[in-house]
Amino acid sequence: MVISIASQKGGTGKTTTSISLSAGIARKGKKTLLIDIDSQANASKVLLPNYPRIAVGATIHATILKREPLPIHKTSVPNLEIVPSHILLSNTDIELTTAIDHREARLKSELDRIKGQYEYVFIDCPPTLSWLTINAFTASDKALIVVSPGYFELDSIVQISKTVKEVQEYFNPHLQILGFLFTMSDATLNTSTSLQVLRQTYTEHVLKTVIPRNTDIRDAHMNKQDVFAFSPKAKSALAYQKLITELFEL
Repeated sequence: MVISIASQKGGTGKTTTSISLSAGIARKGKKTLLIDIDSQANASKVLLPNYPRIAVGATIHATILKREPLPIHKTSVPNLEIVPSHILLSNTDIELTTAIDHREARLKSELDRIKGQYEYVFIDCPPTLSWLTINAFTASDKALIVVSPGYFELDSIVQISKTVKEVQEYFNPHLQILGFLFTMSDATLNTSTSLQVLRQTYTEHVLKTVIPRNTDIRDAHMNKQDVFAFSPKAKSALAYQKLITELFEL
């Protein structure tokens, strides 16, 4: 199963969700691959201690720009491998806009060659609706949309849902929405109102699991660890474990 984890806005917990789901499932003995296609490369920086020494040619940049095989790196998490990103990926959208040779399927063509080696593949998308996101959606079976509290955050769902429909129509008719994941929940009116509106508007797609705002996640990433390694009994770790059970029955 190939799953894109996406959000139109930054700061929603998208990368945290990518790291936590992939690490959590890998720790259950499932061979897992995380593809970091976000030019901020935060997932890569957390999971690869040697990330600053990785050359651009050993990142997803080489696949998207030069059509080279996916450069796969081992992580410190058992059963988890990663294709790292690079800051130069931020420039690729301009080049893909003018490309004419299957610009939407560069990731898919290389991923199709190796995805049979894994039980789960997650793609951490950029926080924008770009050709990189379209590449991720084209290569995926499902899209997990991450939403945090706030008016603008909820409003962004309309556009990302439209992008999913366009990819279904033009590039990948088999793409499905896995669900809307509500993150950064806390005991505020903003959170309760946002969650209520989300559940009323997108009833069939909103996941039951809600991810709380929790400092253990931030501290884990500062220590170059996933939350299960850093603090397995933290509220956020327990919530992501609940999410894994809800989505994958693991």
